[in-house]
Amino acid sequence: MKKQLVVLLLFIFCCVSFINCKNNAHKKPKAQTQAKFNDVYTSPLGKSFTKTPPSQKTLEQYEKAKKEFTSNPNNEENIIWYGRRTAYLAKYKEAIDIYSDGIKKFPNSPKLYRHRGHRYISLRMYDKAIADYLVAVKLIDGTENEIEQDGMPNARNIPVSTLHGNIWYHLGLAYYLKHNYQKSYEAFLNCRNSGNYDDNIVSSTHWLYMNQRRLGNEVLAKQLLEPIKEKADIIENMSYYNLCKLYKNIIPLDSIQRPKGGTPSLDAVKYGLANWYFYTNKKVQAKIILEEIVNSNSWNSFGYIAAESDLIHYYGYAKSK
Repeated sequence: MKKQLVVLLLFIFCCVSFINCKNNAHKKPKAQTQAKFNDVYTSPLGKSFTKTPPSQKTLEQYEKAKKEFTSNPNNEENIIWYGRRTAYLAKYKEAIDIYSDGIKKFPNSPKLYRHRGHRYISLRMYDKAIADYLVAVKLIDGTENEIEQDGMPNARNIPVSTLHGNIWYHLGLAYYLKHNYQKSYEAFLNCRNSGNYDDNIVSSTHWLYMNQRRLGNEVLAKQLLEPIKEKADIIENMSYYNLCKLYKNIIPLDSIQRPKGGTPSLDAVKYGLANWYFYTNKKVQAKIILEEIVNSNSWNSFGYIAAESDLIHYYGYAKSK
């Protein structure tokens, strides 16, 4: 009788264990996934940020790009998209490594230099970004421009930027972050001349204007606003468009609210407002907004990176070693 009872208990235990194993096999290891992507980034100001876990869609797109790359690692587009999807996870060093390996295979690819340079900017490695974009500029010389597909499509699913435009845009940004406003101006002028989309015009004009105001050329800065119209077909860059309308006195300063929080779009608005105060010798008000930007969590937005650079360059903020 005892033997039968022991056998029965063992049988029940095995059944329960099997059912639990089967159920758990379909569960995602949440803690492990969190640990994988929640690594920490420390900014030049010594601020530490935990990277936000990506959405399921972003992860799926990354896995798809990785699979396609693995199946054909010598395909240039597979390399580019694997790098882009890796960068969207804020894994910028890994993305740079992917592009660097790709450049060994395709040394004359302006696309690979364009994307690697972007991620050098994300990591505040401006000299390396400039070096990459100068190579890319030479590689696109005399070539036909092409639309660059969006990794994160806009509301209308219409790409509004080009390969040439993005190369010049990011070169201009890298020079701006180094406070070389003349070279930044020249790059953004080439960017504006490379495309006809209203989004391209307002984004490049915004930086053109800021460069000339930083150089003290208010007259030229105003002349650069000529392409800005009261009605434009803007798909993505509404923040830059509203700032350009402010610069041109189409809308008043108080019509642009200082948004709370931190996103690339919100940081663009706040940085534009900070600059507006900076040009008009209201340096204390400018500093308050710059500090507000770097106290948010959007450490990888261009507005954040520019605010950080200005606080170090103009306001004596100590750069973390």
